Amino acid sequence: MKVAAYFHLKEVRWSLHDATLARWRERFPQVEVVSVEDGADLTAALADAEVFVGWRIPPEHFVAARRLRWMHSASAGIEDWLFPELVASDVVLTNSTGLHSVCIPEHVLGQMLVLARNFHEAQRLQQRSEWNRFAVIAYASGVRELHGSKLAILGAGPIGANLARLAAALGMQVRVLRRDPQRPVPGAEAVWGPERLHELLGWADFVVLSVPLTAETRGLIGAAELRAMRSDAFLINIARGEVVDEEALARCLRAGGLAGAALDVFTEEPLPPGHPFWSLPNLVITPHISGYTPTYFDRMLEIFADNLARYLDGRPLVNVVDKTLGYAKG
Repeated sequence: MKVAAYFHLKEVRWSLHDATLARWRERFPQVEVVSVEDGADLTAALADAEVFVGWRIPPEHFVAARRLRWMHSASAGIEDWLFPELVASDVVLTNSTGLHSVCIPEHVLGQMLVLARNFHEAQRLQQRSEWNRFAVIAYASGVRELHGSKLAILGAGPIGANLARLAAALGMQVRVLRRDPQRPVPGAEAVWGPERLHELLGWADFVVLSVPLTAETRGLIGAAELRAMRSDAFLINIARGEVVDEEALARCLRAGGLAGAALDVFTEEPLPPGHPFWSLPNLVITPHISGYTPTYFDRMLEIFADNLARYLDGRPLVNVVDKTLGYAKG
């Protein structure tokens, strides 16, 4: 059986180390693993491959790969995989859900502290060699504590669930929005369904977006939802840029409709130099790094290898994506 691996996506270039290939040869002697380093070689590698692992597979390559039976996404987000040919096929798609359950919640906690303590304003003063404690204390809606603050988490996957637990440990009041509100989330005082979105937005001091990008969540936060939030509240997006109406958010931040926001993901990446977001002082921008961890690649390969063992044994795979819903159901 042949596995084709290809880890190129935009500026990210990864390849399988010789040590990894050696371990897999020993663990899976019946498997031939081909690590593709040049995109021009992908078509040939996929021609007789039964399994593919990587960031994504272009639709034209998928159509030509007649022997594929299972594909694994190196990330949790799989919106780029769900083209019509794959959705209609019987090829199984799995993803790396759970990979970010530590690093992204920690990133969000960091962003909440930046916004709550006005570190972004303090940094601007530092760049001007200006000592002005009152400017920092009074910036936006003023310095505040996370303890006792109200946190709304939209999405209850591994990221949202772990964030709820950590935030509750800090003394925050946590409420979660999820498709099935009957399923509890440890650390959350309440779990609400999508029909209560506006009510939840109006309640929160911090709103964190951790939903997958699907037809239902695309444009989830638009002008009406931003108006539902309080003017002293903060929005944090570590989901996908398309979940938010970015033009509406820029207008809202410019007008003081929110105290601030922190964005790690954007509809267009890299964010263009002339984008309005760059000039907004109440917006904290990070270049899609919330999911980064030094052990990312190793953890992802562990998820894949464990699933490969299941595949060879004929056991059910984990992290199987519902291609209709657009995410792996826990």
